[in-house]
Amino acid sequence: MDENRDLRLERNAFGRLVLTAADGAVHDGVLPVRAFPIAAPDEGVSIVGADGRELHWIERLSALPPSPRALLEAELASREFMPTILQISAVSTFSTPSSWTVETDRGSTSFVLKGEEDIRRLGNGALLIVDSHGIQFLVRDRLALDRRSKKLLERFL
Repeated sequence: MDENRDLRLERNAFGRLVLTAADGAVHDGVLPVRAFPIAAPDEGVSIVGADGRELHWIERLSALPPSPRALLEAELASREFMPTILQISAVSTFSTPSSWTVETDRGSTSFVLKGEEDIRRLGNGALLIVDSHGIQFLVRDRLALDRRSKKLLERFL
């Protein structure tokens, strides 16, 4: 039995997501939340109501029909701003706090790293770097970075 086959999800006049449950109950202002946004972004998405309670569980986004999948993917993309660092261009100092200039999948940017504890190892060479404003930057595979970027990064690991 496929619980997601009849998933009714749409946007209201204000652009908020509305879920109509199997019992006909309408839930306005629902939000999708990934269980594993980095490790398994296609797996485990919860649709929660305005009160934070789970209303619906989705095992795989890719298994959804095209219409609700597109709505969920658009909503997730707007909520999950996490640029991927492709190259580290410069670091102001090798002590913290330090200013970093990086190239991301969304363009060039600079940020301040408050401390080495703001660089978290995620496994498989991935890193999560949190800047002084709480913005998260992802390094998918630190070993795949160019030589200069790896050398700059190693000073902080």
